[in-house]
Amino acid sequence: QVQLVESGGGLVQPGGSLRLSCVVSGTIFSRNVMAWYRQTPGNQREWVATITSGGSTVYATAVKGRFTISRDNAENTVYLQMDSLKPEDTAIYYCHANQYGSQYWGQGTQVTVAS
Repeated sequence: QVQLVESGGGLVQPGGSLRLSCVVSGTIFSRNVMAWYRQTPGNQREWVATITSGGSTVYATAVKGRFTISRDNAENTVYLQMDSLKPEDTAIYYCHANQYGSQYWGQGTQVTVAS
């Protein structure tokens, strides 16, 4: 059974930083394309960043230059380092795994950026 468990969310002031983690089990993690998405109430889930099995990264325009996605295959973990956070980054952040077309989601972690 595939499981994705996110952690690291919380309340942070504008301009601050947070690092989200997502531990994956039940798959061959190194073969997964991993991504982060986010969602606010009443809106569709929004793609944030992707990292391929080879380590290539792509970012949404809204977070490029502020967020960094990375992975540790030995720890079956994907990270999202979020710097220079803005109130509009407030959302539930979800980890996503794609292995040969099969897709899996975590339960989400809340990030709130407010003073």
